[in-house]
Amino acid sequence: MDSLFKLASIAVPSLVALALLLALLRLSGSVRYIGNSRIGIVEKLWSAGGSIRGGFIALRGEAGFQPDVLRGGFHVFAPLQYRVHVASLVTIPQGKIGYVFARDGQPLAPGQTLASNRAADEFQDVRAFLAKGGQKGPQRKVLREGTYAINLAQFVIVTDASIYSLRIADNEAAILRQMQALIADRDGFEGVIIRDSDDKIGVVTVHDGPALSPGEIIAPTVGDDPTNAATFHNSFQNPEAFLAGAGRRGRQYQVLVEGTYYVNRLFATVEFIQKTVIPIGFVGVVVSFTGRPGEDTSGADYRHGELVAKGCRGVWQEPLLPGKYAFNTYAGVITLVPTTNFILKWAKGQTGEHKFDENLMEVSLITKDAFEPTLPLSVVVHIDYRKAPLVVQRFGDIKKLVEQTLDPMVSAYFKNIGQTKTLIELLQERSDIQDRASREMREKFLNYNLELQEVLIGTPNPAGGAGIEQILDQLRSRQVAREKVETFKLLEQAALQERSFREREAEAKQQTAITESTLAIMIRENEGSASLAKTRKDAESVEITARAIAAKTRLEGEGEAARVASIGLAEAQATKAKVDAFGGPQYQLSKEVALRFAEAIEKGHIAVVPQVQVGGGAAGDPQGAGASSGIVNAFLGALLAQVRREPPAAAKARDAS
Repeated sequence: MDSLFKLASIAVPSLVALALLLALLRLSGSVRYIGNSRIGIVEKLWSAGGSIRGGFIALRGEAGFQPDVLRGGFHVFAPLQYRVHVASLVTIPQGKIGYVFARDGQPLAPGQTLASNRAADEFQDVRAFLAKGGQKGPQRKVLREGTYAINLAQFVIVTDASIYSLRIADNEAAILRQMQALIADRDGFEGVIIRDSDDKIGVVTVHDGPALSPGEIIAPTVGDDPTNAATFHNSFQNPEAFLAGAGRRGRQYQVLVEGTYYVNRLFATVEFIQKTVIPIGFVGVVVSFTGRPGEDTSGADYRHGELVAKGCRGVWQEPLLPGKYAFNTYAGVITLVPTTNFILKWAKGQTGEHKFDENLMEVSLITKDAFEPTLPLSVVVHIDYRKAPLVVQRFGDIKKLVEQTLDPMVSAYFKNIGQTKTLIELLQERSDIQDRASREMREKFLNYNLELQEVLIGTPNPAGGAGIEQILDQLRSRQVAREKVETFKLLEQAALQERSFREREAEAKQQTAITESTLAIMIRENEGSASLAKTRKDAESVEITARAIAAKTRLEGEGEAARVASIGLAEAQATKAKVDAFGGPQYQLSKEVALRFAEAIEKGHIAVVPQVQVGGGAAGDPQGAGASSGIVNAFLGALLAQVRREPPAAAKARDAS
């Protein structure tokens, strides 16, 4: 028991003394323990060389913050000369980014936004950083995932969770908090993630470096060659390489596609836009706002503008075919031009699939017969994909082409047609008008690099009146009348067909009698033919007999005529001799007349003179007419006898009789 008290009496004072010694050492700063997960930042309280004359970090042993940090373990210092600030290691989680703010270093150059890390990028070696000309302020280089032993007296590390720093003033702390908020607003503590499923691209705007040249609106692509390590900036993840490759401040032509990119958001911000999708049935005509000047490829005959090669400023001669494109829409625009047939409708409340015709209306007409209908139209158009750049270069886009060119042209054409047609002709000749319009307007459309496929005309609509309805009623009545005529014709044909059928049916029923009568007719025809043949034979016999008799009679007549002619000739010769004897033809004529006169009196027993009886007449003839008649008769008889050259004796005998 006594030994225990003795031991305690010795140990307690020793422990107290040890504790006092340790406290004294701590107060003097001579010995300091640093845990392995922490660092020690040394501040020199006094120095024979005095305080630092420039900057914030004492590089030459002056009083102030020292460039080197203490790692885990015990560290012994001269008493009352140093103060050690214990701080945590800087840890950047997976997928996060840490931003570095240097409190000491060279000042930034005019126009410089971030400190250059081309020569000085060792954030864990303050001495080397400052020795190589590191600049103060926010740095271009960022910290990726990991744990860093950084001297927080020189560098302030800003993460999304905290700000790693040592003894900063309130105003400096406020600046750093603003910096943290700005980075968070730009999602700068995380990598830029672009997923294929999002169909997006990243448009980058750089906030550091030389400004754009006058007249430029977007920075050209630089540093995209992986084989050139000095300028390959790997999609803006290496700002120093970007600037070394003559990169410019401002919105960049180069874009970010699918992937993850750790971009310093103080150096460059990223805006997400949709990919340009050119669907099937379309081509994309590119109008570039940037690029080198190009030579005109449209040809000498094209006077509406220029086409240039891909990559030049202007309208590209080659359109983009269907597909997805990571096209920077800040550097140009892509106008979709349909390559399939599309319909333009001049009809109220109706539009085609592409909405090019949403402002078109029916064409107002004035017909030849003073009606004022509106005519709905549909025009089918096709654009050759190779000529799409010409159309866009000339009109800007398809909708402007439709509204500013095609609409007035088509409307004027059909107004002219309407003035030459009556309303009924417009209705009845619609097909002919369509064909004519298709032919005549096709050439007009070719002047605008368009191919007209077809023109379709609808039914004219009345404009504030029912006149057209009356016309349509008349046309319907006419059609009904025509149908009735056709119906009656068919009924008539049916009746005729029925009659023919009935006749045939009756003929079939009487076929036996018809056959018998036909055979009888044939028999009679045969008998008649036989009789006719016999008659012809008899006629031929009679004809032959008659010919023989006629020949006989002719011969007899010819003989008699010859005889008479001989006698007549002889008499004529005798008469001629008598005539010549009595004094000529005059006497002969008188003689012939007297002869004919005498023959007439003789044959008719006509009393030429009254009968006078000389010397007393008989009873009933007191004047003696009988005597006178006898005298006259005697005279006439003598005369006739003389004329006939009768012998006197014959004449006397005749007179006596």
